[in-house]
Amino acid sequence: MSHSANAATAERPVSTLRGASLPKWSPWAIAAGSLAVAVAIGLGAGLDSKVQWGLIAGLIFLVATYVIAASVEGRRQAKDRIATGLVWVAFLLAVVPLVSLVWVTISRGVKVLDVYFLTHSMGIVADSQPGGGIYHAIIGSLEQVGLATLIAAPIGILTAIYLVEYGRGRLARAVTFFVDVMTGVPSIVAGLFILSLMLIFELEPFGFAGSLALAILMMPVVVRSTEEMLKLVPNELREASLALGVPKWRTILKVVLPTSIGGITTGIMLAIARITGETAPVLLLVFGNRFINNNPFEGAQQSLPLYIYQQYAAGADASYDRAWAASLTLIAFVMILNLVARGIARWKAPKTGR
Repeated sequence: MSHSANAATAERPVSTLRGASLPKWSPWAIAAGSLAVAVAIGLGAGLDSKVQWGLIAGLIFLVATYVIAASVEGRRQAKDRIATGLVWVAFLLAVVPLVSLVWVTISRGVKVLDVYFLTHSMGIVADSQPGGGIYHAIIGSLEQVGLATLIAAPIGILTAIYLVEYGRGRLARAVTFFVDVMTGVPSIVAGLFILSLMLIFELEPFGFAGSLALAILMMPVVVRSTEEMLKLVPNELREASLALGVPKWRTILKVVLPTSIGGITTGIMLAIARITGETAPVLLLVFGNRFINNNPFEGAQQSLPLYIYQQYAAGADASYDRAWAASLTLIAFVMILNLVARGIARWKAPKTGR
């Protein structure tokens, strides 16, 4: 009796809640097949653009994923795979142009990018002639962006502290509204505002004028990023400090700011990276200079974005090479700023542990 019962139990199929599923390598196989079909369609239809091939491959991938997943796993799991596929397609659509841009900039920028290019100015070199460099543009950009940071960072941080810690009523709402408006102000408008002041006081183009316009563009970014970082500080920390009888200003200085300093620094670095590539305010206010000018408060200066614009507009082969090399230098500068911001954020991040 016992032996027959055990035999019947062994023959009974084991129930499971899991249905049929595609293997893990199936998305890669579907992607490869979609790409092959898209290439065949592109060649057959005479489509020369690789972008069109990629869009066709993405559409085929989504359709094939849904059909195959629905037939094997069911419609519910197929919809989940479609959502995942849309994320991957959107990711590729964002990454491919970026990689293409970086590749073209590097391949064309390394032609003249060397120590001589980085340590010499244009001087008397004509735009159509080879030679010259970007030393004067690097000096101008560093001074203009540095002065803009010295102006915008303290004002932006103090404004964010007011909005988070003290701001109540109409004044706080008005400040928030104008910060939102300033966030969307085009760079040319900031340049025109400073230019109108220069015309009123009959001032000639100089580097600090560009710094003022860049500070206007940088300030709302600093305010918004700092405001969000201050809001992440737990209220329990503030309450514990105030319960000990510590004044509010000292609580902000000794508790709130040190806790959020990593995020605040990251926001400032990203704001600097944002204004580094602005061309319109510099074109209106700084005017450009072929020679080295170390004084931002007197005379026209050069900057990297304006240098790139002027060299590309010259239309000569030598000027094109200098423009691409300066673009590569600017990208490297912005990349370094972002890496520094990430490093500071990781270094100053609150320590977790038991």
